[in-house]
Amino acid sequence: MKRVAKLAVIRVRGSVNVRRGVSETMRMLGLTRTNHCVVIDDTPTSRGMLQKAKDMITWGEVEQKVLEKLIRKRGRLTGDKHLTDEFIKSQTPFQSLSEFAAAVHSGEAEFGTLPGLKKVFRLHPPRKGYKATKRPFKDFGDLGYRGEQINEFVIRMI
Repeated sequence: MKRVAKLAVIRVRGSVNVRRGVSETMRMLGLTRTNHCVVIDDTPTSRGMLQKAKDMITWGEVEQKVLEKLIRKRGRLTGDKHLTDEFIKSQTPFQSLSEFAAAVHSGEAEFGTLPGLKKVFRLHPPRKGYKATKRPFKDFGDLGYRGEQINEFVIRMI
């Protein structure tokens, strides 16, 4: 199986005055509110969806240690319960949460394989605030593709 990179996608802007196609794309990604984050595979289909919603979101390649921290701190089960090592041991062949995060990052496991795990991570607004929510990242804003620098952004939001 070919290894596919994982992308962290964060919704930066709200839902007022958004075109229908963009709002449908956001719904399909699971990003229904601001400061919500999802982790998806880097495929041509998902890249097309990200390009369509680029004026509402920011994304980039997530590192394994940041993914583990995101799952550990912000991963939730149904009923808003925290994700624990004991739950991972009882429900999966993995022995710890860090082992599960490593498997998700490498593509050996998916979030959907764990029963009751929500695919959306609810984050805080970033510490020290957003730069500009109406400008792209390359123009000193917060929207669009930001590559490896998404990791610093996610840590500021956890």
